[in-house]
Amino acid sequence: MVVDHAIRSAQVARFCSNCKVDASEVVMAGEKLKESKRKSTLVSYIKKTKRDWGRGMACVGRTKECTLVPRNHYGPIPGVEASEAGVHRPHVAGIHGRETDGAYSIVLSGGYEDDLDNGEEFLYTGSGGRDLSGNKRTAEQSCDQELTRNNRALAMNCDAPVDEINGAKSKDWRVGKPVRVVRSHKLKAHSAYAPEKGCRYDGIYKVVEYWKERGKSGFFVWRYLLRRDDEVPAPWTEEGKKRIESLGLQVIYPDGYQEAMGLDKKKRKTESPEKKPKKSKKAVSCELPPDVEKLMNEDCNKKLWNECKAVLSEGKPVCVC
Repeated sequence: MVVDHAIRSAQVARFCSNCKVDASEVVMAGEKLKESKRKSTLVSYIKKTKRDWGRGMACVGRTKECTLVPRNHYGPIPGVEASEAGVHRPHVAGIHGRETDGAYSIVLSGGYEDDLDNGEEFLYTGSGGRDLSGNKRTAEQSCDQELTRNNRALAMNCDAPVDEINGAKSKDWRVGKPVRVVRSHKLKAHSAYAPEKGCRYDGIYKVVEYWKERGKSGFFVWRYLLRRDDEVPAPWTEEGKKRIESLGLQVIYPDGYQEAMGLDKKKRKTESPEKKPKKSKKAVSCELPPDVEKLMNEDCNKKLWNECKAVLSEGKPVCVC
């Protein structure tokens, strides 16, 4: 027993002081949650910064989860809002896919200088090759892109074996896996097919071919040619605009977004000065005829009649009939 106690004491002594549980983090039964000393020293906790919504929806946060289809669903999805309806699930990433399966959706937002949008078809630049350390969303191209992860996923949608060196061209581009395409209003500076605001689902596209080339930055990037293959007319066409109008489609904003961006401010009418209440005319007291007063005094309900007499000074009641 003495030896066993000594061994246990030695084990306790070997614990590092940093491993010791902070007593301030322990919430006892019936107590409220306390702010720990460790958390109170964090920069993110000290700086009570307001939420930065940005000009898009990336920082809004998803309030709903699409249950209409699984995450690896190819093709159209009934719904409106890109992330909540499952059209494009990631908040920031431009490509949603798996390198062992394929890409389900992409977003055109003008983030890459090599992108070229012609509406029915466009040239899309793969992801990667940028230093996004420090929680940056975008940066200049700083190294070559590789055909891995999301880039490989999009290549798998092409009707051809994956070639990590030269790329590939589809045997029959319509047979390839469908990709849901979303255009962002951020693309408007580079494309005439971008929406005025928000993000818009523009239908199904197929990967015609993909290849590796040196981009404008001097580094190698993976480029993809996608072509539209959807029975529904494109939203920028006359037929598409009529369809949008007939269905009553419109931009849907998350809760709190309009207030944060100042989009809900309406033109307020100049408040007119408060009108002074009109002086009511002095009521003329009402006098009872002698014969009526006599009957009231002789009635058994004399007490009730006295209550009625008490309001005679307020005048006759207004007839509203």
